[in-house]
Amino acid sequence: MRWRPLGLRLRLTLVYALFCIAILAVLGVIFRQTLISQLKKNSADLLEEDWATMRAYLRFEKQKPEWYFDRKDEEETATVLRFRQGYLHIAGRTGNTLEISDKYRDLGPESEADITAAVAAAKPAIREHTDEYGYNYMIRSGVMLDDDKRPYYIAVGRSLDADAAVVDEFTNRYLYLAPGLLLGFGILSWIAAGRALRPLNDVVHAAQSITGHKLDLRLPRRGAGDELDHLIDSFNNMVDRLEASFNQIRRFTVDVSHELRTPLTSIRGQLEVALMTATSKEQYRDAMVAAVSDVDRLAQVVRALLHLSQAESGQVVVARDPLDLSAVTAAIADQFQYPAEAENLALESHMVPGMIVLGDKVQLERMISNLLSNAIKYTPAGGRITVSVRPQGSEVELAVADTGRGIPAEHLPHIFDRFYRVPDGSRDPDKGLGIGLSFVAWIVKAHGARIRVDSEPGKGSVFTVTFGPADPDSGDRISV
Repeated sequence: MRWRPLGLRLRLTLVYALFCIAILAVLGVIFRQTLISQLKKNSADLLEEDWATMRAYLRFEKQKPEWYFDRKDEEETATVLRFRQGYLHIAGRTGNTLEISDKYRDLGPESEADITAAVAAAKPAIREHTDEYGYNYMIRSGVMLDDDKRPYYIAVGRSLDADAAVVDEFTNRYLYLAPGLLLGFGILSWIAAGRALRPLNDVVHAAQSITGHKLDLRLPRRGAGDELDHLIDSFNNMVDRLEASFNQIRRFTVDVSHELRTPLTSIRGQLEVALMTATSKEQYRDAMVAAVSDVDRLAQVVRALLHLSQAESGQVVVARDPLDLSAVTAAIADQFQYPAEAENLALESHMVPGMIVLGDKVQLERMISNLLSNAIKYTPAGGRITVSVRPQGSEVELAVADTGRGIPAEHLPHIFDRFYRVPDGSRDPDKGLGIGLSFVAWIVKAHGARIRVDSEPGKGSVFTVTFGPADPDSGDRISV
């Protein structure tokens, strides 16, 4: 009789322990699969970045791959060397190999039939490959065109050994941690079962006190419901702890946009400290208001850029509000007066007032800023930059002209490609990464506008953006 509570306590402890084992097993499987999926996604994203970076250096001349980079630049040299000595396969549209690395050859290159089919499909593809030794690799393949629109098959890959090592390390640590967790849960379960059985022991003692001489003794209502409530509370507390742990793991992945706001905060703080150089209270206040306003506008632009990839896939709708393009352009041109003067450049504005277009103000400001920024970067000291907005029939024309070095004709078809920079032999990092004009091209397309580039080496360039009528039904522009 004395061992019955202990037997029940042991059974309750086993039930708790089995439940904890199941929870740990399920969570372990979920976390492991989530980790595997995230690592695969990261590897795929890295391959996409490698693909985009490689296109900035790879060209095809006379149907042969040529790598263009500054051999004096250690970073560019290392990048190209990493591609060529890594997992790389370049082939013609018929499957003939033009360049292949030793590592890719060891993997077993694709057959000519597979390459021909991939070129015909002309779609990027990501696949996993296992070599004869059981090592896993991820391959990103696609098609690249030369200047004559001839397609070439290109495949880049990366080893998944590091990802597998991370998964194995997680699995091992989880398995090492599981016995300790089970032991801890076992102790807690034993204590909980003892507390749950304590009222039953009191009932047993009370029942034992009942004798033939005490038939009028009643068992106190200790509340079987109270014991159930205690068990439910214990269970709910355990579930709460598990939920809290699960939520902590879910919060492990944080949106990238939060990290992008950090440098903006830093810039804002630096600008506010710089305002201490003002000589009067009014100047201090005006400068601070202007700086804070500029930082806020920059923050809006950055947030908009975070959605650029979604916008390019049609997931973001661009606002179509009536805007005075002359006023928007004039405001941006005023902001670039100081940078232009700092470079000893003359920046002129010619605006016909009341030029109304339908568009998104933030995106249009970014487009104009990119065009003016490029003009300042590529115009030598003593030059002139002219920005104008004027009517062109029922349409509105925005033009940014400069007297810079110009763009050779062979490069004009590619200047709106991402990461494309016109070779000038210097590879000055201050000239940017070659993505500004790609943003301009997307903004122009999103607004249903057209962009034209007229350029002559040594004489300068003219970027002309033409917007359709603000009122397509009537063909007339909306008056201010």
